[in-house]
Amino acid sequence: MTSPPTLSRKAEALQERFGLSYDHLLSFRFAINVFLATTIVWFTLKLISDSNPIWAIASMVAAADPVPAEARRLFRSRLINVLVGCVVGLGLLLIGGPGDWKIPFALALTVLISSYVIRIKTMWRQAPITAAIVIAAGISQGSKGAGFESGLHKVGEVIFGCVVGLLVSWLMSKVWLVQPSAKEVEAT
Repeated sequence: MTSPPTLSRKAEALQERFGLSYDHLLSFRFAINVFLATTIVWFTLKLISDSNPIWAIASMVAAADPVPAEARRLFRSRLINVLVGCVVGLGLLLIGGPGDWKIPFALALTVLISSYVIRIKTMWRQAPITAAIVIAAGISQGSKGAGFESGLHKVGEVIFGCVVGLLVSWLMSKVWLVQPSAKEVEAT
């Protein structure tokens, strides 16, 4: 068994000294994860002239978790439901002209597909959110082609944010492994 990284040992010493719990350390590491991942997402998208990276940042926060196994589970669930919402949203953009009726129909349809076909309850709300983003982008653009392109762009931002959240969570777990203390393990 390998020894924990230096940062992990220092965190454990602080945990003992100040009486911090496992949850306190997870909170600190999550704050650091979010800071690093937001910085990466914000400046990367600004570098490529993306005018509004808020969807990528929101997705990054939703997919990030200080516990790597949970981050992977959230990423997988979010990605699958984003794809469901994207397919439904883009499919409805291609059918007929722009119309406000598409948004409620797309949201209801994605909920049904996500609930009854995909059946991944974690992040299942992401499917209708993604469909709404795609359809709204299409309606606001006024043409199928521009709407389709804008919808794909928004979905790309969401996926980029999810990937960055997962990668930062994984990297931070390699640099700073947070584990419950022996006392906390005994108490459970």
